Amino acid sequence: MTAAIPASIDEVNAQWMGSATGWNVSALRNEIIGVGVGVASAVYRSHLTGTDCPSSVIVKLPALDPNAVFTSAVLRMYIREVKFFKTLAKDVPFRVSKSYYGEVNEETSQFAMVVEDLGKLRIVDQVKGMTIEDARRAVDALAAMHAKWWGKADALAENGTTISLGDPIYPAVVPMVFAEGWEKCTKEVRMPDSILKVGPRFGGAVAGLLASLAQGPNTLAHGDFRADNLLFDDQNQLVVLDFQLIGTGIGAYDLAYFITQSISADDASKYERELFDRWIDGLLTRGASPELVDKKTLWEHYRSAALFCLAYPIIASRGMDLTDQRSFELVDCMNTRFDRAVRELNLESLLPA
Repeated sequence: MTAAIPASIDEVNAQWMGSATGWNVSALRNEIIGVGVGVASAVYRSHLTGTDCPSSVIVKLPALDPNAVFTSAVLRMYIREVKFFKTLAKDVPFRVSKSYYGEVNEETSQFAMVVEDLGKLRIVDQVKGMTIEDARRAVDALAAMHAKWWGKADALAENGTTISLGDPIYPAVVPMVFAEGWEKCTKEVRMPDSILKVGPRFGGAVAGLLASLAQGPNTLAHGDFRADNLLFDDQNQLVVLDFQLIGTGIGAYDLAYFITQSISADDASKYERELFDRWIDGLLTRGASPELVDKKTLWEHYRSAALFCLAYPIIASRGMDLTDQRSFELVDCMNTRFDRAVRELNLESLLPA
């Protein structure tokens, strides 16, 4: 019998953990982690005492902020992550956390997951930015995942395993939540001039941008491929976290989000085309059909995706306490890096007049 989904962290006790995992757990202590990192979920480390259990695990529950829960529920983010671990986790070409428990109520989006604690692996702080050496490793792994499903991922959306980036739910929701985040950010964060020019026109461009993100060739898209969701083991092999935005769409979407948000603006300026070319080479060497890899077209996909990436820091800010230093720094650095992309990739030209 599957353990009931806990309503809050208070219900995650030794008895519940034992029922959920089958372990003999005699005592349990929870601590919240991921403040300023986890946005869509509340993330906890549970310290366990017992005879046949790990010393700690990670527990994920719905976010503590109602705005974040609303967005996550409407976009079926909790449902997606639970389904990923039950269906796709075994097939991705990189390491992910072991899942010990994952259940979701698809009507209410109440969910809980218990996964492997990977806290001893090397963590990358997105605010500081990823080194170019790590960025190359991340791009290689991303290309391997994209190549595996290149031109073949529409079936995943059709059977409900993922959601297409062209799904009608996105243009129905994104402009509304973007507008709310924009009002908050412009009051609480100093915005670069380029973003102040783009932001007021962004909502009207969302539908067209989203359509471009699913125009093919479509692949499996992580959806939140950024430094805070990436770890490295002692062999410098990539480990990927957080699959709440797993989707079907163009591969350049993940790449643009990663490059424009996870490395410093200076490094992005210097290495952007190198990393793009590396991704193209990775697709081809990993088996993507050459007739479906048109470099010129994929560069335009990359630019469109880079423009859409403004949605991330603005929408995420709705569920963040921007008086918290880490939360503020994350939103601020993402905006600063987006400013670089707007200027150097001429992203304003992609907006309707």
